[in-house]
Amino acid sequence: MSRIVIILGSSRSIGNTSLVVDHLRKQVECDFIDLNEYQISHYDYKHNNADDGYSTLMRTLTSNYDLLILATPVYWYSMSGIMKVFLDRLTDLLDMDKDSGRKLRGKKLAVISSSLGDNLGDAFWLPFIATAKYLGMEYIGNIDINYSNTTTSTNGLNNLKNFISNMTTLLNK
Repeated sequence: MSRIVIILGSSRSIGNTSLVVDHLRKQVECDFIDLNEYQISHYDYKHNNADDGYSTLMRTLTSNYDLLILATPVYWYSMSGIMKVFLDRLTDLLDMDKDSGRKLRGKKLAVISSSLGDNLGDAFWLPFIATAKYLGMEYIGNIDINYSNTTTSTNGLNNLKNFISNMTTLLNK
């Protein structure tokens, strides 16, 4: 099994973000998870959702991968809703499935976004960076692929090659 997994969190399984993911998958040996294929409920303080697919997915992720790459489109200056729910549910690993939560320590996290504008500020990355830090993960970077026109998307995919090279180097440290 690959040490790298890409987790796609988009309302469309086939869209601009999946194009970026497909490009990445051609260059790096990795596994792929589409969050649309899982039944993941919103976070619930009473944990009435404990039997949805989240716990099983997280046990798989924490047991089998060293690098988690989150891939999300940008919706209204933020990550997609499904990616937000995925991150919110990490709280389950702090109070229900602590063994899986502890396994996140020392793992690496990277984020890829796709957008249609050139206005993605540093604040977009903050939830990912802060989450990684809180969980004891190493945040190794992020990249946004701008699909507003052919030139920017081509440049973005070229930048993705450099991003991949840097991730691979950091993973092998």
